[in-house]
Amino acid sequence: MLKTVLLISGVFSALLFTGCDLDGKCGECDSSLTIDEQLTNIIKENALKGDPSIGLNIPSVEDPKAQLGMKLFYTKALGGDKDSACVTCHHPALGGGDKLSLSIGVESLEPDLLGEGRLYDPAASHYNNGYALVPRNAPSTYNVALFKRSLFWDGRVENVVEGNVTGIRTPDTAFGVIDDSAGANLAVAQARFPVTSHEEMKGFSFELNGDNNATRMHLALRLSDDTAADYIPNSWQDAFTPIYGANSITFANIVDAIGEYERSQLFVNSPWKKYVQGDKNAISEAAKRGAKLFFNSYGDGGMSCTTCHSGDFFTDESFHVMAVPQVGQGKNSNYEDFGRFNQTATDKYAFRTPTLLNVEMTGPWGHDGAYTTLEAMVRHMINPDEAIANYDFTQLDENVNTTNSTVNTQKALTQLQANKAFGISPHQNINATDEQVADLVAFLEALTDPCLKDRECIGKWIPENSSGPDGLQLNAVDKDGNLL
Repeated sequence: MLKTVLLISGVFSALLFTGCDLDGKCGECDSSLTIDEQLTNIIKENALKGDPSIGLNIPSVEDPKAQLGMKLFYTKALGGDKDSACVTCHHPALGGGDKLSLSIGVESLEPDLLGEGRLYDPAASHYNNGYALVPRNAPSTYNVALFKRSLFWDGRVENVVEGNVTGIRTPDTAFGVIDDSAGANLAVAQARFPVTSHEEMKGFSFELNGDNNATRMHLALRLSDDTAADYIPNSWQDAFTPIYGANSITFANIVDAIGEYERSQLFVNSPWKKYVQGDKNAISEAAKRGAKLFFNSYGDGGMSCTTCHSGDFFTDESFHVMAVPQVGQGKNSNYEDFGRFNQTATDKYAFRTPTLLNVEMTGPWGHDGAYTTLEAMVRHMINPDEAIANYDFTQLDENVNTTNSTVNTQKALTQLQANKAFGISPHQNINATDEQVADLVAFLEALTDPCLKDRECIGKWIPENSSGPDGLQLNAVDKDGNLL
């Protein structure tokens, strides 16, 4: 018995001396370690390299296919009514999104005005009292090439295994069934769908009775067949020929090029990357404190953020219930959005974990843009119950419908609480101090690639030609008329 007591005592003495816990993890336990030494241990424990793109083949925006994709990304010719483009909701200078809680795609008052101030045309046939028809926040196109599992908030474009074959499932196929037309990768597969959405790009009169494939074929023909009823005079084939050959304007090639342009948007050169790779002066002291909170578990005095936001890409690419306030049109009846449930009939109110790289630039935050400051989003993640109780509806854009928001949000919160009670969710509510919140925000800001704050740098992803091959290029401006 005495030997046992002495042995246990010795183990705890060793743990205290080395700064490690019973699992061999080091960091919080030894106060004699400097914060940089503690973070060095954390970096080793999490096997961080600082760069999630290591070993991946990411195209350059200068590559011919990406350049073609950029031109296509900006043309309103791919909008059913020629009043919207891919870039309408995903501008490189607007965080790869549109800086709106919920997007306004078709029927806008000023089609080329993006971001704050974008409104519906009151004379439009589906004006809907000015409320946004698009039910979810526009996900950023930044670093889209790094996602391995799925795209969209509910993962409805995803890599799956069907029998012995690995492929991509899309909304054109049943759940778990490979779509043979999906394309080469997730980005290409995703690019097939905004043009089929009435609210985003298709409109409410174009190919009204046609299915998704009819819509896609029609869009390709208006650029390739000069006998088509709504043919748009253009020089697109001159751009397609060097890459795809003669007579190559097909929808498959259109989205293949767009996907390559989206995949070229690699922004990972953050101060945190420099810190992980050895520059201990790359981030502030507040960011270092925030990193400790972020990576350490609840038991070690942290926030256990890496339970979901793990690795160098800061996401597990899985689906979790976090009860972000339910605002806007929603995907289900009564202005609700069941998230992943709509695909799987499980995981009600669960949404995909977003990457936190460049998160400072990609707001508003949440599946429906319910939070318009990064601090507010952080406070929600720390303590959803408290954040929901104090939610400020005045932060929302005037185009966001809040009908049933209070009731629907409570349903999502009840689901989160049930998940915690049944051990499905490891989340715990923490009463964080203002300093802790500020430190976490400082750390998240250290995940921003400086290119995104440099107009000349981000300008590589913005076409110079103001008209494009068909004269329908969207020349994005802000509410003050300045070119983006």
